[in-house]
Amino acid sequence: MSAMTEVSSLTGRLLVATPALADPNFDRAVVLLLDHDEEGSLGVVLNRPTPVDVGDILEGWGDLAGEPGVVFQGGPVSLDSALGVAVVPGGAAGEAAPLGWRRVHGAIGLVDLEAPPELLASALGSLRIFAGYAGWGPGQLEDELVDGAWYVVESEPGDVSCPSPERLWREVLRRQRNELAMVATYPDDPSLN
Repeated sequence: MSAMTEVSSLTGRLLVATPALADPNFDRAVVLLLDHDEEGSLGVVLNRPTPVDVGDILEGWGDLAGEPGVVFQGGPVSLDSALGVAVVPGGAAGEAAPLGWRRVHGAIGLVDLEAPPELLASALGSLRIFAGYAGWGPGQLEDELVDGAWYVVESEPGDVSCPSPERLWREVLRRQRNELAMVATYPDDPSLN
């Protein structure tokens, strides 16, 4: 049965909302999966900037956040909590991770926002701060995948810090080497087509 193989392999990948996904929380969403196993899944929506500057809520972290330097809405769960996701260039699997950073996948990892920002400043290539996250219980994401709610694609370190988050959905689909590249042309409002 391949379900267990699937479960263990999605951490670090992107969930890209299909045009058929009806949940307004995830309309045109690009979700980076930070954790995915038999106990459930957790990720952050990479393309939902808020008008709140990082420096307004997390002192010291604002200067390290990539453009736009705002907090992103990571998902509908725990909107009062913050998660930091950062890329550490050259963060190869064999290298020691910088203090205050835990590898999730490749050069992408979670930042300990309780750590002093200067501890990580020299190691970070890019940082994004998320309020809240997207969460799925055991088997819930797998059911949504079977129902065709999400495309699963490889992530790239640049996805975390895309300076034009409003274009990320189309950009991620466009770079796929299959029929998904055509989905990038799907109109925002199909009724106007």
